Amino acid sequence: MIVGIPKETWSEERRVALTPAGVYALSQAGHTVIVQAGAGGGCRFSDETFREAGAAIAFSSEEVFARADLIVKVMPPTEQECGWIAEERFLFSAMNLGSANPVAHEILRSKRVLGVGLELIEDYDGNLPVLTAMSEIAGMMAPQIAARFLETTHGGRGVMLGGVAGIPASNVLIVGAGTVGTTAARVFLAFGVNVMIMDEDLRRLRKVEQWMSQTVNTALATPYNIERYIALADVVVGAVMIHGRRAPHVVTEPMVQKMRPDSVILDVSIDQGGCVETSRPTTLSDPVFKKHNVTHYCVPNIPSSVARTASYALNNVILSYVEEAGEKGKQALVENPGLQRGVYLFEGRCTHEGLAGLLGWEHADIGSHQCQ
Repeated sequence: MIVGIPKETWSEERRVALTPAGVYALSQAGHTVIVQAGAGGGCRFSDETFREAGAAIAFSSEEVFARADLIVKVMPPTEQECGWIAEERFLFSAMNLGSANPVAHEILRSKRVLGVGLELIEDYDGNLPVLTAMSEIAGMMAPQIAARFLETTHGGRGVMLGGVAGIPASNVLIVGAGTVGTTAARVFLAFGVNVMIMDEDLRRLRKVEQWMSQTVNTALATPYNIERYIALADVVVGAVMIHGRRAPHVVTEPMVQKMRPDSVILDVSIDQGGCVETSRPTTLSDPVFKKHNVTHYCVPNIPSSVARTASYALNNVILSYVEEAGEKGKQALVENPGLQRGVYLFEGRCTHEGLAGLLGWEHADIGSHQCQ
């Protein structure tokens, strides 16, 4: 099989889906790998490094998309890239339900492309390995981002995360006790911050208290509790994710209006539509805006700011699925239950209920007679 790795075209997306180590593994397994020139530049992987690993270097995206049997990339393809991809090919990339492009998806569907959303893939334990890897990185980075935009020089409240003698520590509210939320909580606690973490699921909150030796405060994520504690917060981290659905607005605009002047919101759910009503996507070069005198940081691809680490993490998770598709072809999407859950387009049908509902399409199960 010919595996293609194009250069990412989304604004300031610096990651690459497979590293030279992944290319080497595919080449040794007998696959041909085509890497677009400069694809690894954002994470300091040179074309020569990919070539030494066994890749052929292409000088245009169009060539990669046209020649490859399987495209593997980080972000969803643009309309132009969808036009280049050949019919009935594999596409492994993020689906990003919160910013789904109806035109691009229609092109892919008309070409009967086999679309696999990386963030939808499950492992045998029902976990989301790609999403978990990126969420761990985003959670680790949340405290350093928050600290930066609390600084006076960045228009913040001019307070430190942790306290010093005679001065209390900052208050951080984390909404969502998934991977992002719990990872961020651990790092915030290391700074000596007062952390409150909320979730709708009481079982998750019990696990949080067990993992963190009750050094973190927990509460159910009810509108009353959020409204009560958000008024005391210096930092709010929105980390709500519902698998396969747009994130709900659990933090409303009236709640934001009650926050302290120049406090900070990090809406890490923005790639799923955002869980804060006042959020809108931002970029790494222009990451924040002020609304109701509150700094909003809403970058969808936070891990791209540590592109090399994030690319290694992606490669470690994605490679085995690419190898399986390369070996078994379409049958891999049917036989592997976890990989099957990542499929959103199959033989001209939409097999993801959330995407079908968003675009007004009919939903078809991948195992049904409709997709045979």
